[in-house]
Amino acid sequence: MIKKKIMVVDDAAMMRIIVQNILRGHPDFFVAGYAENGKDALLKLPKIQPDLILLDIEMPEMNGLEFLRHARLKSRAKIVILSSVAGSGSKNAVQALSLGADAIVTKPSGAVSYDLEEKRGSELVRVVRQQLGLA
Repeated sequence: MIKKKIMVVDDAAMMRIIVQNILRGHPDFFVAGYAENGKDALLKLPKIQPDLILLDIEMPEMNGLEFLRHARLKSRAKIVILSSVAGSGSKNAVQALSLGADAIVTKPSGAVSYDLEEKRGSELVRVVRQQLGLA
């Protein structure tokens, strides 16, 4: 079986490391690339060709919602929002879903959630597997 490629888009380097650590070691997928904002992600999208994108909303230069608008025209990748500002029913969550996000996982403690693995790690892996059709 070919491993599925994941792209992590988050402006916080620590969050990119934390997400990598959560996803490391899973036999069905791997982190194929990173971007620190939506603009950077759009440039890397054709080269990485991810099967799934984990996307923060609050980022400089181009935020996640703006990236979503463009990415939906350029990629068939599943897009999972991973953000502290996209809680269930929030304006950002509703907007992200209307722009084509496939799922949302809320960061538990703000933009840099050091406790992501502890509080939401298993949920994140479950959602990734589900969106990739591996569940």
